[in-house]
Amino acid sequence: METDKWGWKHVSVFGGFDKGSGTKRWKCNHCNLRYNGSYSRVRAHLLGFSGVGVKSCPAVDRSLRDAFQRLEEERLAQKKKRTSGTGKPGKRIRTARPNFTCITKEDIDSIVARFFFADGLNVNVLISPYFQEMLKAIAAFGPGYEPPLIGELSESFLSKEKGRIEKSVALVRESWPHTGCTLSCVGVNTMVGSLLINIFVSSPRGLIFMKAVEENDIDFSGNSFSGVLCDAITAVGSANVLQIISHLNHDSKGSESIIFSKFPNIFWSPCSSHSIHLLMEEIAELDWIKPVVLCSKEIEKCIIAFQSNYPSVLAENFKGSSDSLFVKFAPSCYILQRVFELKQELQEIVVSEEWKQWKLNILEDIGSIEASILGADFWSRADFLSQICEPFLRLLAVLNIDRCVMGEVHEWRVQAFDAVRSKGIDVGVLNQLEELLDNRWDVLFSPLHAAGYILNPRYFGRGQTKDKIVMRGWKATLDRYESDSAGRRVLREQLSSYWRSEGSLGEEDAVDCRDKMDPVAWWENFGFETPHLQTLAIKILSQVSSVAMCEEISKDSDIPYQETANRLGVQRVEDLVFIRNNLRLQGPKSGFSSSPSGLKTWDGVHLELTKDGIL
Repeated sequence: METDKWGWKHVSVFGGFDKGSGTKRWKCNHCNLRYNGSYSRVRAHLLGFSGVGVKSCPAVDRSLRDAFQRLEEERLAQKKKRTSGTGKPGKRIRTARPNFTCITKEDIDSIVARFFFADGLNVNVLISPYFQEMLKAIAAFGPGYEPPLIGELSESFLSKEKGRIEKSVALVRESWPHTGCTLSCVGVNTMVGSLLINIFVSSPRGLIFMKAVEENDIDFSGNSFSGVLCDAITAVGSANVLQIISHLNHDSKGSESIIFSKFPNIFWSPCSSHSIHLLMEEIAELDWIKPVVLCSKEIEKCIIAFQSNYPSVLAENFKGSSDSLFVKFAPSCYILQRVFELKQELQEIVVSEEWKQWKLNILEDIGSIEASILGADFWSRADFLSQICEPFLRLLAVLNIDRCVMGEVHEWRVQAFDAVRSKGIDVGVLNQLEELLDNRWDVLFSPLHAAGYILNPRYFGRGQTKDKIVMRGWKATLDRYESDSAGRRVLREQLSSYWRSEGSLGEEDAVDCRDKMDPVAWWENFGFETPHLQTLAIKILSQVSSVAMCEEISKDSDIPYQETANRLGVQRVEDLVFIRNNLRLQGPKSGFSSSPSGLKTWDGVHLELTKDGIL
């Protein structure tokens, strides 16, 4: 039936070759590409299938493709229902079926639970979308299904799945020459004491896992680690790599120097999330802030000890969620904020009978803690510091999402200080904060942030030319990106054209769309008269600045390599890791379970962090 073929609604048909023929001339409404073919080609184009003579639609993002996939599943389900209703058996219908008529939902749940108990209650499997997909497929097939043998899994099916993922990776690779990409390195300490270096490649079209390298005695100051990076850069293409973000908890300055000597145009950027963490902890160490933070920590410690004896007195766990971005990247500020939010509850607790009884059974003198909770001075200072910290923390969530944020980090800095100034705080305090940030910026943040702040049309006309940190970062970016002085001069001249809104950059649509379009799309549409600057802008604004998503994927990725290699062979182990991590990257987009992170944003929205899914 043509009416249930949802794909026809997303193309414009120009007619068939023969009357009544399923082969038609059509144009995709999303990307405007034209093809000849039947509905199978329309479906393949929209769903991203290959091997049928059409390309995957480049304008369909993952969420829309997921919606199309649901429509296709519904269509196939209806088709199967009609087929079974006419007595025509489907391909997988079995005539002889075991007797499961007496089994109940409770019986099935017990069998599923038994599987998890035998496997050590690995609940991450339960929240994996691939587990849910597997159950649905088995249920659709029927009780006669037999799983593949271990030999088939480790050979033919492993090879088949690797081929499928390599095709999806190939689609991502196509965009790298245009947008550039970021090479991210995350280290994981394995159970046998070695270091597993996971290498990812990030670009606007998607984050992919490239490979894992296990090193027993890796030298971060010499050729060992740099050799790993050089191999990865060569595989990706040195012209495609704009920056490297390495977060391995090791001093890798030696490797950084070697990479620069071989690839002088590649940036080595700190992870912005961890830089924010260091900066916030340095703020918490300022002389006029530290006493309040220490007092907050003492209150937290005391209340947690009390709550262990009287858990029902405080309605919620004082520590909150351990998954909170607040806890991870600004722990001192989080404790301060947490204590301040519970002011009324804490004041009620310290005058309660339970508290009085508890004090009689402990050895510590907590009189100063009680005085702080019941007094006004601590709360006024905590309120003041919360207001100062609030602007700095506002963009924490943005910096941890798998998305492009170059330029937004500098905007965060500007907005934070504007917000602090608006609170009318002491000039000396403000100057101390600004001096700390100025002194630490070049160490903690990449010059690409400054270049992104200049080139992001959303921030056009923010006075960047008068900001010494921004202009210093812009100069550092040009020096590394373009080794030729004539090339740097062209980029500076074209930047002046951008600031003056000359030519296509100043057209009515270009001005109107500065804050309405994606920054990369804006440069693609309006930057054609300044091609060198257009290329640089597209590449910088296409990069991420954090390895947080890579770290989430790398958690619990410890496979006993030697044992597995002895059983499967080294190549199969590498294939397994490649498949596993890329499936996990695809998983959150496909339905991995998420839970509130515990971080309450300042507009009251609870953010969510993706939990790990183990295959």
